[in-house]
Amino acid sequence: MIRSAAILARGLGSRMRHVDAAVQLDARQARVAASGVKAMMPIAGGAQGAAARPFLDYVISALADSGITHVVLVLGGEHDDVREYYVPTVPARRTRISFALQPEPIGTANAVVCAAAAVDEETFLVLNADNYYPIEALRLLASHERAATIAFDRDALVRDGNIDAERVRAFAVLEIDERDRLCAIVEKPGATLDVASPAARWVGMNCWAVTPAIVDACARVPKSSRGEFELPEAVARALREGVNVHAYRVAAPVLDLSHRADVSSVARALQQIEARP
Repeated sequence: MIRSAAILARGLGSRMRHVDAAVQLDARQARVAASGVKAMMPIAGGAQGAAARPFLDYVISALADSGITHVVLVLGGEHDDVREYYVPTVPARRTRISFALQPEPIGTANAVVCAAAAVDEETFLVLNADNYYPIEALRLLASHERAATIAFDRDALVRDGNIDAERVRAFAVLEIDERDRLCAIVEKPGATLDVASPAARWVGMNCWAVTPAIVDACARVPKSSRGEFELPEAVARALREGVNVHAYRVAAPVLDLSHRADVSSVARALQQIEARP
């Protein structure tokens, strides 16, 4: 079983920084939104009246519930507030937190390479800092030490989470064979995608179990058309080189905290969950 996970928290948070006049945030939330560090967005979940906690606490808590004991946070040099929170201020109780430095925000594949040196295991989970994944999906991913991903059912994402059908265009669409092997990835398909088509049934939300072969592909992948070293393109390279990547099919929602307008829906969804990182 996999016991380590890397959370990619180095992004610039450009979408969260964008001011939306229709969205009301409290003073603490507004400060975090302006900083772009989405993972530290205060969310009031758990018992009624409980103090708000960073969204990242809920992400780490779900990992702990799935059996993960070591969490590596991939951060930039400017993220001392995150390091301070998890070391002297509110240390985690169920997981060991360590840090990996990604000097520049140049993509998720580069972040994986930065994380690999700080992880105890050859195979480890990789996930976004701005998504809350279902515990059942994380448990599946951690259950075997092999390259794997979660293929989320599009209809469940739209029906049960805070992701509408149009937002699916911003994620990845996965092609899976009858043996549950990942065959191809269409990253951020945009307007070319018919979101209601069978071809868009399985969605990738950047939730992976990566092996040394995947890390090696991350180190060799060229920059994408968006100017970044991207994990899905590294996995696609590994697939072409003969690496098998298993796809677990899951019909469950993922909470996405990309924009200021997402804060209220994420808070509602987490209001019954106690964060215990």
